[in-house]
Amino acid sequence: MSKQKKMKIGTMLNGSGQNISSWRHPRAVADGSINIDHYQQLAQKAEQGKLDFLFIADGLYITEQTRPNLLNRFEPVTLITALARETSHIGVVATLSTSYSEPYTVARQFASVDHLSGGRAGWNVVTSPLEKSAANYNKGAHPEHDLRYKMAKEYLQVTRGLWDSWEEDSFIRNKQTGEFFNKEKLHKLNHKGEFYSVEGPLNIGRPPQGYPLLFQAGSSEAGRNFAAAEADAVFTRHLTLKEAKHFYQDVKRRAEKEGRDPDTVLIFPSISTFVGATKEEAEAKFKEVSELVDEQAALDYLGRYFDHHDFSQYPLDGPFPDVGDLGRNGFQATSDRIKQIAKKEHLTLRELAFRITTPKDENIFIGTPEEVADLMERWFIEGAADGFVLGNQILPEGLNDFVDLIVPVLQERGLFKREYEAITLRGHFGLSKPKNQFVNTKSKL
Repeated sequence: MSKQKKMKIGTMLNGSGQNISSWRHPRAVADGSINIDHYQQLAQKAEQGKLDFLFIADGLYITEQTRPNLLNRFEPVTLITALARETSHIGVVATLSTSYSEPYTVARQFASVDHLSGGRAGWNVVTSPLEKSAANYNKGAHPEHDLRYKMAKEYLQVTRGLWDSWEEDSFIRNKQTGEFFNKEKLHKLNHKGEFYSVEGPLNIGRPPQGYPLLFQAGSSEAGRNFAAAEADAVFTRHLTLKEAKHFYQDVKRRAEKEGRDPDTVLIFPSISTFVGATKEEAEAKFKEVSELVDEQAALDYLGRYFDHHDFSQYPLDGPFPDVGDLGRNGFQATSDRIKQIAKKEHLTLRELAFRITTPKDENIFIGTPEEVADLMERWFIEGAADGFVLGNQILPEGLNDFVDLIVPVLQERGLFKREYEAITLRGHFGLSKPKNQFVNTKSKL
């Protein structure tokens, strides 16, 4: 009898919660995004629930209108390093931009975290959707959307090459002979490409996982192609089960065309859960969160997807205004989806702002533990997800409820593990360790 496939589950750790006004919630930690004790407790709670990974998002540009959690928060690689030392099994995934960082530094950072954590590091590879990020870096104009993905592809070629600088048993450290390392097992990259020129080698040994696990978050055409070719896992967001199934099948099909086993490219839709002893109690929790958001906060949040456009200048009870190509060089898939929602549902600007900030779409699971588990099971069994990323609207309440109330139901149904079955993040995902590309070649330092 074949072993039952189990879903993989990770959780976003985003300060006081995913909701834009979460810090106002009476049971939220208002300074959560800069409170290390809070993060450590969340990480340990997630590990208690046998979750597979922690996920830290990021952005590189803020204004006075930016959602509060993003105004004052830890740098992700620094944060996952701290959380890795407070946990023993759960994966730690940080977002880092290829558009505004150097491959050598990033390869070194993630190799270091992988060593420090014993093979639990993951990198959410992003190309930075916020166009005004360029204003904070001395690199000129923000690269065009598809060009950013082309650059990212070469960027990963470089970082993988750097991670392969050393073979597994390079370091001998023989005190008697004075031989610290085997020179035959050190490889110089000597990469000269269209966007990057990097000599190498990297000044840290090969990561325990070979390569830290690579996430990708992007649903545009270029984003899907990049995910299919490069990612181990894809973090995505879909409002309906039908959309999620279509995306799942599409990316798996693209991965196969790239010559990859589609089962090794795992799809993780974002979901939010509101759970109570009764459906009514769960609905009350949702209502409590939705009422935190005021009109200006909703408009500011909407503007973020359109290059921080000021929507307060338009009639709130009029139709969604024509904003041209705003957002197309940033959150392309999301800004397109928002326009489609406005048109399809005939929403006013006010209605659209609240629709986006306090959604109640099919990916918002509300109900008893059994009802929420039913929804997760359906998405999983029907081919919309290999697992999920929890977008807890309020922290710590959302994560505590999920671990204490929903995880036991999933475990009872055989859909989720009762104990960790591996020690690395790749192991949690059932993925093998990549081979060193320089082994059995004649290219030596």
